[in-house]
Amino acid sequence: MLYSCPYEYIKRKVDVRVTERVLEIFYNHNRIASHKRLYGRKGQYSTTLEHMPPDHQKYLEWNGERFKQWAQRIGPNTHQVIIAILSSSRVEQQTYKSCMGLLKLAERHSESRVEAACEKALSYTASPSYKSIKNILATGIKEISKPETEKPTKNTYGITRGANYYGGNYNDK
Repeated sequence: MLYSCPYEYIKRKVDVRVTERVLEIFYNHNRIASHKRLYGRKGQYSTTLEHMPPDHQKYLEWNGERFKQWAQRIGPNTHQVIIAILSSSRVEQQTYKSCMGLLKLAERHSESRVEAACEKALSYTASPSYKSIKNILATGIKEISKPETEKPTKNTYGITRGANYYGGNYNDK
């Protein structure tokens, strides 16, 4: 299980006392954090808002659903990319910076260009990243690609080369 302590104590050696109900963290014999002990599925985490640096606290107002709604307003391909990014990490909150970066690209470029870049990235892989979308935009994709209609060929048979190609001519006698 993962428990937070104040960010000022990062990379410092702390002592931990674990009881049946509580986990306490001490630094120089002073308690700096206390959490209700977690049980069950491994990898759970307990984070106290005050333990985070101020610039990290702003990310708590965001959640996966909010990013999905924002992406849906841009387009279905952007929405699909955001879903892929959100599911790319075991801890969803770790993907918020990438989601925010991707959605902010629509301010720097246009929404249609971001949507086109997402469409192009999805044609390569089912799980594109923020970096791949940014690279596609940097290479200069201009607009949403329209599916091209195939031109019907004259030849409805399996032969693609005519008699003239092989030196023959059926019209000459």
